[in-house]
Amino acid sequence: MTWVNLTSIEQLDEIKNANGFSLIFKHSTRCSISMMARKNFEMDWDVIPEDTKLYFLDLIAYRDISNKIAEVFQVAHQSPQILLIKDGDCILESSHSDISAEEVAEVIAA
Repeated sequence: MTWVNLTSIEQLDEIKNANGFSLIFKHSTRCSISMMARKNFEMDWDVIPEDTKLYFLDLIAYRDISNKIAEVFQVAHQSPQILLIKDGDCILESSHSDISAEEVAEVIAA
């Protein structure tokens, strides 16, 4: 699997309007906890269906997009944070040590 870098508000609109599942990983490049959460997620992400689009947001570089994510999907800002989006709605939000590829896969399979 590979990340799609989330670098524009237009991409956020695409995620909101997409059918099926998309995942957003909000990452702080200045935070060791965020780096560890990303590493752990990537070690296990092969359990997630391959047709799930995985978006990566460097929230230091794109803070405006991070703020828009909180507004559009009605979630509190966290870092690190994952949001699983299905048909435009956030159906799973996890942050810090609760970030789990296995949980994402279970929610998708349910």
